[in-house]
Formats: sequence, C-alpha cells, structure tokens
Amino acid sequence: QANLVESGGGSVEAGGSLRLSCTPSEYTYRRYCMAWFRQAPGKEREGVASIDSIGRIWYTDSVKGRFTISQDNAKNTLSLQMNSLKAEDTAMYYCAADRDPICRRNPVLFDYWGQGTQVTVSS
Repeated sequence: QANLVESGGGSVEAGGSLRLSCTPSEYTYRRYCMAWFRQAPGKEREGVASIDSIGRIWYTDSVKGRFTISQDNAKNTLSLQMNSLKAEDTAMYYCAADRDPICRRNPVLFDYWGQGTQVTVSS
C-alpha cells in the first residue's frame, strides 16, 4: 500500500516558486518508480517528472530547467521544486507510484495516486 499524500500547492504569481511534497510508505519510496503528474481543466493528465528506483530522472520538455524532482531519504519524502512558474503550469498536481521500478510515461500504468494538490499561477 502506497498511501501517497501530497502537500505544498497554492496560488502564486507568474515567476514565483512552489515546492510540492509527497510522502509514501518507505517500501514504495525505495522500490517503485515515483512521479508527478498534472491535469489542467479540459486536458489529459500528463507526466511532469519521474525518478526510478535507481535514481534516473525524467522531465517533460515544458518544465526542464524550471522544475526539480528529488528524494529526501532521511524524511522519506518525494519533492517537486517548481521555479519560474508560468500560467500554463496551472493544474492539479498528483504524486503517483508505479510498482514497476523502471518509470513508464503512461499514467494508466501507475498503481497508486495521491489526492492531488492545486497549483494556480496568475499572469
């Protein structure tokens, strides 16, 4: 059981920063692919960033250079640092876990999901 819980969303102006956190169970955190997805109104859920069980990281092109995914092993926490936020980053952000230790991109393949946290960026 993953028991994913996100926190850290909110409202900021364009150019601002937010940090999202996700706290899964220790088993999930160390053995699964962990990822952040987002879904804006009227759009499909899309992958934002992922980190697999051996630390390989992937970002979608639109966030490269602005977002950073990381793991804090001491706190068993997955984070997403989001800088230089844009209005188009506005969405519900979800933490997700895939029991396959190698990350895949299709959200349908992910096994566990958090409840989501809203990020709103005003221009």
